[in-house]
Amino acid sequence: MKKGIHPENYRMVVFKDMSNDYTFLGKSTTNSKDTITFEDGNEYPLIKLDISYKSHPFYTGKMQFVDTAGRIDKFKNKYGKFAKKAKTEENKPEENKED
Repeated sequence: MKKGIHPENYRMVVFKDMSNDYTFLGKSTTNSKDTITFEDGNEYPLIKLDISYKSHPFYTGKMQFVDTAGRIDKFKNKYGKFAKKAKTEENKPEENKED
């Protein structure tokens, strides 16, 4: 391996799957402002995951719906006004203008 291309600041961190609250300890260089006390009683930086092997359909054999941070609701709120506008325009009778 080439020298000097890999980070040197690996440290122990806790990864937490937010869909099922599963936590595990591993090494990472990722920065985090959050901390958590792990099962061993020590405090570690916390890295939040949307999905891990405990919730991924490939490993669990079950399809799960994961709506992280309310993305579907945000989409509906953002673009729902266009759907309402389109419906009102469809229902609006067209005016016949004679020239």
